[in-house]
Amino acid sequence: MKDNQTRETESLPRHVAIIMDGNGRWAKSRGMKRYKGHHEGVKSVREIVSVSRRLGIESVTIFAFSSENWRRPSEEVNMLMELFLLVLNREVKKLHRNGIRLQIIGNRSRFSAKILKALEKAEKLTAENREMNLFVAADYGGKWDITNAVNSLVQEHISFGNSEISFTEEQIASRLSIAGYSDPDLFIRTGGEKRISNYLIWQLAYAELYFTDVLWPDFREDEYMQAIQWYSGRQRRFGMTGDQITEQNNP
Repeated sequence: MKDNQTRETESLPRHVAIIMDGNGRWAKSRGMKRYKGHHEGVKSVREIVSVSRRLGIESVTIFAFSSENWRRPSEEVNMLMELFLLVLNREVKKLHRNGIRLQIIGNRSRFSAKILKALEKAEKLTAENREMNLFVAADYGGKWDITNAVNSLVQEHISFGNSEISFTEEQIASRLSIAGYSDPDLFIRTGGEKRISNYLIWQLAYAELYFTDVLWPDFREDEYMQAIQWYSGRQRRFGMTGDQITEQNNP
């Protein structure tokens, strides 16, 4: 499907969220060490970000490292941290040239000083870019995100001396990691698993969920366009009936 055909549907997602699953299995199936799969997966990230920018998609969020990933063997965790640092330093200038704003979401307390310095530098460099938003979820968990948002509101209420603590959905949403940006319209998970794995569990409430058996290192432009085309054929109801949506679109 060509880019202009995609635009003509007027059904492009504004925000795509991705779980990049299958790097280790991709490497193992080729007799390689797991880290080779993660390195190859970076190429897929680069291509998907480039295609998203070209299509005019506003935001892409990728799940780089979950809060549960710390449970993996220490050798693999160390490798992932080294790769994270390498990619941050190597890719940020290209993102900046292309007008892409980079933001890291997640719990930063367990990152090394070197990684913290690199991600803060990358965010500062790209802070004024408006071509596209790239959110990288690192040491992120959806439950952590909601808990962190509520704790922030509680602390604010206490500091103002409020005795009653009651929050609206809008108040909680305003403190989540990607507050101020549209929630994901399209969720993609590669690698064959069919779950969201504690990823953006608040923000994905109304997203269309697309699952594919393709392993992440093999997920390139053609596979991505298939997901976009699938999304363009969906009818997003937000609790309404199909007839209501049709009437709304054809007053």
